[in-house]
Order: sequence, then C-alpha cells, then structure tokens
Amino acid sequence: MPARLIDSLGTTGPLAEVFSDRSVLQAMLSFEAALARAEGKVGVIPKAAAAAISAAAESAEFDSSDLSQSARRAGTLAIPFVKKLTEWVKAKDSEAARYVHWGTTSQDVTDTALILLLNRAHPLLAEDLHRLEDALGGLSEEHKNTVMLGRTLLQAAPPITFGLKAAGWLGAIRRSRLRMDIAFRETSVLQFGGANGTLASLGDKGVAVGRALAAELGLGFPDAPWHTHRDRLAAYVTSCGVLTGCLGKMARDVSLLMQGEVAEALERVVDGRGGSSTMPNKRNPVGSTLALAAANRVPGLVASFLSSMVQEHERAVGGSQAEWPIVAAVVEATGLASASMADKANTLEISSAKMKENISATKGSVFAERAMMLLGPTLGRSAAYEIVRKATMKSVAEKRRLSEVLAEIPEVTGILSQQTLRLMETPEEYLGVAEEFRKRLLSGRFPLQDGEEEQ
Repeated sequence: MPARLIDSLGTTGPLAEVFSDRSVLQAMLSFEAALARAEGKVGVIPKAAAAAISAAAESAEFDSSDLSQSARRAGTLAIPFVKKLTEWVKAKDSEAARYVHWGTTSQDVTDTALILLLNRAHPLLAEDLHRLEDALGGLSEEHKNTVMLGRTLLQAAPPITFGLKAAGWLGAIRRSRLRMDIAFRETSVLQFGGANGTLASLGDKGVAVGRALAAELGLGFPDAPWHTHRDRLAAYVTSCGVLTGCLGKMARDVSLLMQGEVAEALERVVDGRGGSSTMPNKRNPVGSTLALAAANRVPGLVASFLSSMVQEHERAVGGSQAEWPIVAAVVEATGLASASMADKANTLEISSAKMKENISATKGSVFAERAMMLLGPTLGRSAAYEIVRKATMKSVAEKRRLSEVLAEIPEVTGILSQQTLRLMETPEEYLGVAEEFRKRLLSGRFPLQDGEEEQ
C-alpha cells in the first residue's frame, strides 16, 4: 500500500500497509475472534457462539471513516468497533452476538491490536537491518586496507581505514538491532485485564482464558495486565530511537564524504535516485537525506511516548490514547531509515584514490602527532610538541610538506634520519591497531565482563 503523500518521506510501502486502516481493523478483529475461541475452549461462552463470532470476524467489513468519527466521540476506537462487530455478528447469529467482547475491555482490544501490528512490523525492520549489516560487512572487508583521513571536530586528523569506519557503523547498528530485538520480545505480550485489571467478570477463569487467548494470537502471557505500565513499549520505542540515531550517524558521515570538495564516496544513481530537478550534474545523498530526516523526527516522538508513561491508577486518561500515532510514526521512521541506509550501503561507491589524494593535500600536517611521538622520547613531550607546532604552522603558511620543514630544524635532524622523515608521512605506517579494532567490530564481540577471559 502506498503511503499518503504527506507521509511519503516518513515511511515505506510495507510499513504504511502495516499501519493502514485495513490492517488496524484486522488486528482488532483478530483479537475478538481469538477471544471468542479462547472463551469457548475454557467454557466461558458456548462453543457454538465462539465459532459464530470467529467466523463473522473473518468476514466483517467496516467503514473506517465512520469508525474514525465515532472514535473521537467515544474517546476510543474500541467502543464503535465492538458495536459494529456485534451488529455484524447479530445479523448472522443473534444468540452468538450476546457474547461478543465478553469479559474484556476497550484497552485490551487496542493494546493487543498494537502489539499484533508490531509483530508484523518488526520483521520488516529486521530484514532491512540484516541487509544493511551484510553490506557494511562487505564494504569493511573490501576496504580494510583503504586509507583515508580521520576527521575530528570536522578537521583533518591522522589516517584511518575506510574498513574501520564501515565496521564502526556496523557495530553500532548491530548492537542497536540486538537491543531492539530484546525489547521486541519483551513487548510481544497479550493485554487482557478487563475493566480494572482483575478480570473479575470472568470469575476464576481469567488466567485460563488469558493463556488460551495468548496462545491463539501467538503472544506471550504476562504476569499481569499492563494497562498503565508502559515500560515494555517504552523500551521498544526507545530502542528504535537509539537505532535511528545510529543510522543517522552513518547517514551524516556518508553525506559529508559525498560533498564535492571531499568526493570520497558517491551514491550510485539508479532509478532516478540522487538527481536534481534543476542541476543535471548533481548526485545527491538521497539515502542519507531520508535517514537524517527520520533521525531528526524520532527523538521528539520518543520523548512524547516517555511523557505519556505517567499514567494514573489502573486505567488512565489520555495516556494510552496518545500512543498509537506515536508508536506508528516511530516504527515507520525507523523502518524508512533502515531501508534507506541498506539501499545506500549496497550502492555506495568508494574512491580510494580520492581518499589518498585528500591525505596528500594536507602536505603531511596530519602526521604532526607522529612527528611529536618520534621526537618525544628524546626531547620530552612538551618540547617536541612546540617544535612540531611551529613547523606545522610554517608548513601551512608556505604550502610545503611538513617533513621538508622538519628536515631544516637541527633539533629534529639530530634525532630523526632523512629516511625516517620521508617515511613519516606514509599513511599505511601510522594506523596503529585499526585492523584489530575492525576485526573485533566485525566479530560482533561485546566488552568482557568481570572475570571473563579474552579468547
């Protein structure tokens, strides 16, 4: 299903379908049908009525526009929904209609429907994230020896490898996905508490019905209803926020690497992607644009959800009612960022030649730290720092290589040979343990716990 035009830069087609009117109604109908079947199994309602309700729910057709207007009057979608479902069942079996929505409450329907929607949405996010992780792993391996400028505070710094940079993106995104997966599993539970969370309307059959209902829907059965305890959902929404931030970080890096003055990366133009309406020469960072738009939007949405957690007593006024559009927007934005960066990673072109050229353009100034460390053992750090600082300033002012300027300073040439000075500006010779860190990131290892030995 295509997204509304106003949402076209805020979601993907599959996620727009998950949160469409048709899908929302189907989730609510699934709850009511499963409830009837569960109550029939436990003996709370007649099995014939359960079968009739379940069958009717599978064929029910409602006017979503009419339901939307009625929901605003009722303060919940569940009330007009249950009324319409009851009428639908009654037209087919008047006796069964007496047992529609038996023993449950509005929030049980809406909360569980939301969880069912998340059960459909989460695999879509996971699919794109796995695609992205595979692409980043490939880029990291392909470019493990591709040297480039490190950049600190947006200024040129000693070299790194693009393989390490890609592995850094991968590590953060993978960790965030794993946290999101954990939060999803904890969130994927039934809501079923009746009017005030005790299921008193079902007598001593409440737990039995709840377990049967959870099994019908493929959800976990929690210790108790969670009408005003929104911590599980909050953990999931927050994990989406962290993940989207990590995707945004990657998007920001890539968009900067794509700047014309830098030109170390390009997003391949495919299917009209990346062009300009007026400038034929442009290759715009479209994937980064969409991911950054999501990263800009999601933090505020997460904050809104966290604000809605402060809910009073057993059922709240305005708390859960605020959540549906927030959760949908967060998940859709996260999904858009994931899909966009997966597409980008699979079409990213890296210019190793331009990366080397940009290192060379610094005329060796990015190796000032290396010069200082070579001189430091003999001169001391402070003295070495001052000599190299002045040499660097002269190198920049006279547009000469740092090694050439250093070769004219007696304090330097008395310690470092001409060959050492020439080799000082070789990027491959000043990468430290970049490759070890890259491999560790790709392995997916987590920091060691107390008492754990490194393998």
